Amino acid sequence: MEKPYTLLDHTADLRIRITGGNMAELFANAGLAMADLICDPNTLISDETLTIEIEGDDPADLMVNYLRELLYQWTGNEKLINTVDILNISDNALSARLHTTRYNADQHAILSEIKAVTYHQIAVEPVADGWQATVVLDT
Repeated sequence: MEKPYTLLDHTADLRIRITGGNMAELFANAGLAMADLICDPNTLISDETLTIEIEGDDPADLMVNYLRELLYQWTGNEKLINTVDILNISDNALSARLHTTRYNADQHAILSEIKAVTYHQIAVEPVADGWQATVVLDT
């Protein structure tokens, strides 16, 4: 299956371009892209569900805040993201249901250590066939 994101060249960090048919799909795909970079999704079995609510000044700020919350679930709570359901979304707010797996060192190999989600080169915009975002992750 073709992934809805592409890794782009960037020195020292991870730069990704994410696509989606609409804004909700774009944000769901962005969450899954970051999750894929952290851990192989084929090793995850959801054991917990939680709902998050995120706000931002505009779609780009919303994307950064959303991905920072997902990263916090990993770095602060040791929860790996398995799937994301966007429940509601607008230009400056979203609610999402996260299906997570508690990290287990014996079962989950960490692929990338992501330190932060940055505003560097952030872009979230409508395109001819849906929505597209470019995000830089500090590694």
